[in-house]
Amino acid sequence: MIKRHLAIALALFAAIHATGFAQGFPARAVTLVVPFPPGGGTDTGGRVIAEQLSRRWGQPVVVENKGGAAGQIGADHVAKSRPDGYTLLLGNIGTQAINPVLYSKLPYDPDKAFAPISLVAELPLAMMVNPSVPATTAAEFIALARSRPGQLSYSSSGAGGAPHLAAEMFKERTGTFVLHVPYRGGGPAIADLLAGHVQLSFMTALEASGHIKAGKLRALAVTGQQRVPALPDVPTLAEGPLPGFNAISWIGLLAPAGTPSDVVDKIAADVRAVLADEAVSARFVALGGVPRASTPQEFGRLIADDRVRYTEIIRSRKISVD
Repeated sequence: MIKRHLAIALALFAAIHATGFAQGFPARAVTLVVPFPPGGGTDTGGRVIAEQLSRRWGQPVVVENKGGAAGQIGADHVAKSRPDGYTLLLGNIGTQAINPVLYSKLPYDPDKAFAPISLVAELPLAMMVNPSVPATTAAEFIALARSRPGQLSYSSSGAGGAPHLAAEMFKERTGTFVLHVPYRGGGPAIADLLAGHVQLSFMTALEASGHIKAGKLRALAVTGQQRVPALPDVPTLAEGPLPGFNAISWIGLLAPAGTPSDVVDKIAADVRAVLADEAVSARFVALGGVPRASTPQEFGRLIADDRVRYTEIIRSRKISVD
């Protein structure tokens, strides 16, 4: 009987303590780990959401870039961090849905290492070329690539990432041979496209729209099923030469597994409140993203569904990181 009363008392204490912790969260600075270098779409979106959560919480939300190994280094850091809500991961479709399929070994268990919090934004990809490339439409680029097999190259944010897979899907659908040049993040990949060292990139509209609007890059198409509000004059590949083509990315918040559920729920609710603000939503849209908050459960299902989808794509196209 004594043991039973003690167990009940401990359970009540734990519940009260957890609730109090969530109500007081955050009491200090929160670190948001972006597992890629500065300048890419994940980094750009992360800085927007970090700024808005910082304002809402009255505490700094510090973006920390930990790039390398297609996002594995940053993800591993978060996976091994204290599960208290003060270290969060801004994952994307690559880190959460693609890497577990593409890599036979990860430094963490992708099924058990994280607690999904909320989707932040969907990121359609833009098919872009350096202005020196003599193609103004996707159809013209396809014709150019077919006439010069192996002579053109494209940059990506890393082997196996969403931009890489989108480009490989494009190559398979068009029967073209364009060389792949992987980089350690979207920022460096775009830098070499701007410099003309590569001719083509598939990158998120979030990280590319500024360069496109400034005339430094030429957008030939976007990869989603609908046009991007930030680039209304750029057609989709689906409405042009490749009917049915659809390849987008997304970003979302995750915490280390074991983070109290009420803390996870609070962060998710705050993300929803932030993205519901018209000014914040308009900012994402202007950059080329589609703001899209979710519950932790919805985000978890999205990750699982996309992992199944990319398993089929990677295996059918025999894509490897070797």
